[in-house]
Amino acid sequence: MLTLPKKELIKFVIFAVVVLTMPVWLTPFGASYPGLLQKFAIYGLLAVGFNILFGLTGYLSFGHAAFLGVGSYAAVWSFKLLTMNAIPAVVFAVILSGLFALAIGYLSLRRSGIYFSILTLAFAQMSYNLAYSVLTPITNGETGLQLTLQDPRVLDLAFSEREAGLPIVTLFGIDMAGYGGFYFSAVLLIAGFFIAQKITTSPFGLVLKGIKSNQNRMNYTGVNTRPYTLAAFVISGMYAGLAGGLLAVTDPLAGAERMQWTASGELVLMTILGGVGTMFGPVLGAWIMKYLENIFSAFNENVLHGFFAFLPDNLESVVVLIASKFVGEGWHLTLGLMFVFVVVFLPGGLMEGYRRFVNRFFNGGKAKAEAPDKQTQPAE
Repeated sequence: MLTLPKKELIKFVIFAVVVLTMPVWLTPFGASYPGLLQKFAIYGLLAVGFNILFGLTGYLSFGHAAFLGVGSYAAVWSFKLLTMNAIPAVVFAVILSGLFALAIGYLSLRRSGIYFSILTLAFAQMSYNLAYSVLTPITNGETGLQLTLQDPRVLDLAFSEREAGLPIVTLFGIDMAGYGGFYFSAVLLIAGFFIAQKITTSPFGLVLKGIKSNQNRMNYTGVNTRPYTLAAFVISGMYAGLAGGLLAVTDPLAGAERMQWTASGELVLMTILGGVGTMFGPVLGAWIMKYLENIFSAFNENVLHGFFAFLPDNLESVVVLIASKFVGEGWHLTLGLMFVFVVVFLPGGLMEGYRRFVNRFFNGGKAKAEAPDKQTQPAE
């Protein structure tokens, strides 16, 4: 039951090795420090889960940030009420986000296509507004939910004395703020990738692919597609909740900004950038976006002046003025241009570019790259 087809098993082993050795092979790129590695693992997991709904089933959700936020809040409340151990936090994050996804999915999946997308966006914005204002006693509003010295932490304090400072999140004594947090997130990413592979190759996954291809035909054959789409939605929401819980594990706070529509849009960009419907693509897209965010958002005019110092003064000022619009707080402009380039020239994402490269240089140029799946929404 835990076995995979040989081809999928090879993919899994390669993926596991790549993830676990990230601190080594990312060193030349200046991306091997714990904070960024944790983001790579967590957002990769988020993208894998979203791909089950969007890439496999064909339902585009603009509201997955709501589950990310629910997972973060659940984890922080676990730290505040029970224990600073990471295990209960991620368990509660997965369970509560799954229940929340069940409620939203039950209502949203009454429609498909653009109507489904708008419904998920509406629910996500409702969740954001509730967390930001109405549910302030639970979420602490715009300040965000954080640890305090007065937190009960009943399980921890039953066996130890209250410390003078704020406690740290641990996994049976291992600090989750550094590389320990990365490897904890990396193991969960690998497990999530394996589960996604099993779903994709299972009869359940074949039904999801059939729904994406033509939901009406599936209904005409007597298959009730509603339970399958709801299950895919809940599973995807649980992945998002787990990612939100891991964000709180590596940095124990939760804010309403994680539930904004921009966070959902970022997730969609990650998946499309890497390649919708592929196994590696969404993770690759998440890694690239987080890496570029880390690089370009750190640039400022002083850095640019130093970089273009070889130019004549007048030309240097003009070049820096233009370049400054694409870095720092404006780095999303660079991301937007890159996204436009990918959509226009590589509709199948970076994985399509990889297939084209392999076919061009290793298959004698005879085989054509797989055509991207243009149908990303099931028929109404």
